[in-house]
Amino acid sequence: MRKLLNSKTYLVLGVGLIPTLAIASGNYIVKSQITQDIVQWFSQKSTFSASSVALEVERSQEENRAIFVLASNLIRQNQGEQALEELKNLEKTYPLLGPYILLKQGQAYQLTQETAKAEQTWKQLIANYPYSPAAAEALYLLGKTNPTYWEQAIEQFPHHPRTHQLIRKSLSKNPNQPRLMNLLVKYTPDEPGVTQIRDRLVAEYSHLLTPEDWEAIAESYWAKWDYGKAGRAYAKAPRNPRNLYRAGRGYHLGNSQQTARKFYLQLLQQYPDAEETGLGLRRLATIVNKKQALIYLDRVIANYPQEAGAALREKARILQAFRSPASATQAREILLTQYKHSDAAAEYRWSMARQEAKKGNLVAAQQWAQPIVFNNPNHSFAPKASFWIGKWAQKLGRKEDATKAFQVTLGRFPHSYYAWRSAVALGWDVGDFTNVRHIQPQVISKTKFIPPAGSQVFKELYQLGLEAEAWGQFQVEIANKKQLTVNEEFTYALMQLYRGQNLPGINKIWYLEQRTSPEERQQWEALRQTPQYWQSLFPIPYEDSIFKWAKYRQLNPLLVTSLIRQESRFEKEIRSFAGALGLMQVMPATGKEAAKNIGLANYSLTNPEDNINIGTYYLDFTHKTYNNNSMLAVASYNAGPGNVAKWVSRYGLKDFDEFVEKIPFRETKGYVVSVFENYWNYMRIYDPETAQLFQQINATQINATQINATQ
Repeated sequence: MRKLLNSKTYLVLGVGLIPTLAIASGNYIVKSQITQDIVQWFSQKSTFSASSVALEVERSQEENRAIFVLASNLIRQNQGEQALEELKNLEKTYPLLGPYILLKQGQAYQLTQETAKAEQTWKQLIANYPYSPAAAEALYLLGKTNPTYWEQAIEQFPHHPRTHQLIRKSLSKNPNQPRLMNLLVKYTPDEPGVTQIRDRLVAEYSHLLTPEDWEAIAESYWAKWDYGKAGRAYAKAPRNPRNLYRAGRGYHLGNSQQTARKFYLQLLQQYPDAEETGLGLRRLATIVNKKQALIYLDRVIANYPQEAGAALREKARILQAFRSPASATQAREILLTQYKHSDAAAEYRWSMARQEAKKGNLVAAQQWAQPIVFNNPNHSFAPKASFWIGKWAQKLGRKEDATKAFQVTLGRFPHSYYAWRSAVALGWDVGDFTNVRHIQPQVISKTKFIPPAGSQVFKELYQLGLEAEAWGQFQVEIANKKQLTVNEEFTYALMQLYRGQNLPGINKIWYLEQRTSPEERQQWEALRQTPQYWQSLFPIPYEDSIFKWAKYRQLNPLLVTSLIRQESRFEKEIRSFAGALGLMQVMPATGKEAAKNIGLANYSLTNPEDNINIGTYYLDFTHKTYNNNSMLAVASYNAGPGNVAKWVSRYGLKDFDEFVEKIPFRETKGYVVSVFENYWNYMRIYDPETAQLFQQINATQINATQINATQ
């Protein structure tokens, strides 16, 4: 290290995307990333003390941060005495983290065997900051010698992660504690084992549950797609439009149509003007006779404009069945003119476009598809329609129109599978089905950033790399909120990703798209403009193992990552209904054969390293089976090589895009599209070359009206 040149030397901690630790004096700066090794290096210098160096100048926020991080790392290294020296009087210059400084001081005293001082410090924390989440940590630590503090923690901080540990410990000794079971269901629905706790609570203690308890249980079932149980729980929840609709829909999806009908009608009677009522009536129309259905659908069309488009399409279908083609045509005309922005209009237009394309009427197909791009840009059919307008233009020999259509697809729908197919059609070097296996992209590191929600204390803890403390802080902050904002939901998902809860974390971010209010849509659109949103939606957990085995099997690592994201959302112990296990969802029989072939004697499919080893072996096998065509290899991974061989024989491989559309298994078709949409997004987010190519496409400079159907 450079010799200090004068006494006015101070610590500086940068808190940008990549925190740095610096010793600065005059024009001399030694700077390096904060890592445990660096902090340990500083802590080992007997002549260096962050607090003493800063005595001659007033501490800045950066200095306070540096000292706190240094002390926290000293505690992790069991160096309590040095940590105490750094923490001395820090709460006076760094009041923002005052309770956490006291918490750390108590932990440091504990390391120096000064138990009485540790307990005194934690009691001071509880007295001075009774509502701080740090107090929950102090209660937990005090409870190790006096269990009454644990009871206080459960009572005062039922939403804190440390409290949840206490609850689980208590339930392990006595599982018959419905109050504690209910707290876990309410505050930790995604944690391992909570599903079983919830089922026991419903089966054995339903008579003790309040309507609010039932609502929390219902939300948990709904989030797990267990709609039948969710419907029964919502039926006992507080009466409001949302709960009544979900009660009806839950029973409906659970094949209890009579009960579903009862709740849909209650919704209509009690909340005739609610937004959910229009949807409930539309659902009701599907479980009554056709004449009654028309009555309900007309009521929807007249009173609930947000559902009118779907009601018109269903009405046209019923009228067609009643052999009233003129009336059916009239209903469709109203759909396409008065409700042209509805999802139903997009779906009807696309069905007609595909019919015309199958008949070879490509001009008519373009004419049907074109309005979807402009009128229904948020529908999943919009990027598909935009891309196929280009494909049909190619078939018609109109290269310029095709190029414009592909550019529009890239500009308007840059995150879609069809943007990738458009990029390939435009000649971008991003890999096609035939060569994507062997591409080795340069992957940039994920950047750290400030979450969009939470208190200043939470954000401070997160920036300092104290994610465990940040998680506890945030849990307490949002505990009593019935509905999180978009930014809060995104922040919650970030913390789940940090904790390894990848499936719920990714899904939470994905479902933000379903928020409908103008304020929510504005927040969501703002988030989507940030790289952090996309890096969180498409993370790379287990990066080292993925890249190691992908390299060993000569596979594109981002293709492997994309397949894992689709298979398991990076949940290492997940099990499918069919029995597939782990990250790459390997069937036990397949795993056994693969392990034998690669000489893996002892393995576990829930061990990420073993699972990726075996999964990439099988993905390599499916590639070799189909001459390294990644589309066929990925389809085989889902449906099996035998089925794919039949499809190749039946449809041929003249046009890969046509082949994907013709895959007869709906699951496999969706799987192929999803895996390669994942791949495209990973390339777009993490590969600098692809990102640079994207700069060539500026959506604001593309005039969407350039897509012209051939006259």
